[in-house]
Amino acid sequence: MITPRETTTAIGVDIGGTKVAAGVVDDKGAVTDRLVVPTPTHSPQAVEDAIVDVVNDLRSRHTVDAVGIGAAGWVDSDQATIRFSPHLAWRSEPLKARLESRIDVPLIVDNDANAAAWAEYRFGSGQGASVMICITLGTGIGGGLVVNGQLFRGTYGMAGEWGHMISVPGGHRCECGNRGCWEQYASGNALVREARELARTRSPLAYRLLESVNGDIEQITGPGVTALALEGEPTAIELLADVGQWLGQGIANLAAALDPDLFVIGGGVSAAGDLLLQPARHAFERTLTGRGYRPTATVALASFRNDAGLIGAADLARVSMSEPPGSGSGFWPRRRKRKPRRILRGRGPNVP
Repeated sequence: MITPRETTTAIGVDIGGTKVAAGVVDDKGAVTDRLVVPTPTHSPQAVEDAIVDVVNDLRSRHTVDAVGIGAAGWVDSDQATIRFSPHLAWRSEPLKARLESRIDVPLIVDNDANAAAWAEYRFGSGQGASVMICITLGTGIGGGLVVNGQLFRGTYGMAGEWGHMISVPGGHRCECGNRGCWEQYASGNALVREARELARTRSPLAYRLLESVNGDIEQITGPGVTALALEGEPTAIELLADVGQWLGQGIANLAAALDPDLFVIGGGVSAAGDLLLQPARHAFERTLTGRGYRPTATVALASFRNDAGLIGAADLARVSMSEPPGSGSGFWPRRRKRKPRRILRGRGPNVP
């Protein structure tokens, strides 16, 4: 019989562009306690302090075996340093070492969208998928890729940054420094920007948008637009459909490159449900290369939405305690020896 203390419990911390969400997660992926605080974006030290505060608060009420951090930034291949974050002040920040000096349980750091993808693969909508692409629509766009039960992080640990593929050359300026990135058209920030621009025109179409914030355009938010759309407000529905169309075109590009069997769409914007996914599916099927002559990947809503990052971070931390690097587990990338290609004279260079 397994006693409660034979079951590992971990804290997951999801650090996004606007909030730090933390929770105690059991080994079945259930969140038993949680905290949410605003993200202090002005300094790495302030973010570190916020992480330590929420972890200590939760540990004061729970016995915890490990802590997993899902960070909105580009985490290096050693899963220790955040090289860059478009939405926070991290620049080559040794986050793991800094936190380990203040938190006295095993701790891991990973990209927040990797953590979300892992949660969906392990416990949610991605269970059983062979090649699963997870797309998180929040302040920006994050992404994670699970192939045959393993998180794919790339050579330098920075794979899955779908949001910074160029969709519109010379388009809207992105926080990453480029112009026209996908997340400038298919994210929560994009939804808010378009809603506020429409409201500034004082168009009759924006009447309900303005009424909902008492005429204060700067108070228009993504959740506010989504709430209006779910109530049936036509302009809000149209704004979400525009985001959905950009989303669908982007996942068609990803399908051309990676050929997944499943796309899982999560993050705060996914709360719109089919108001977002139906136009996305339509645009995906309309722009997919080879359409009509190939199978089409499933596009599904995430099971955990805003909780996915903290659930996945906690589970990655829990798994890391029993499956060290090199074990070939889903947590750590497995390195395989590359087989040499046979070259047969007169039959081309790639004959098997």
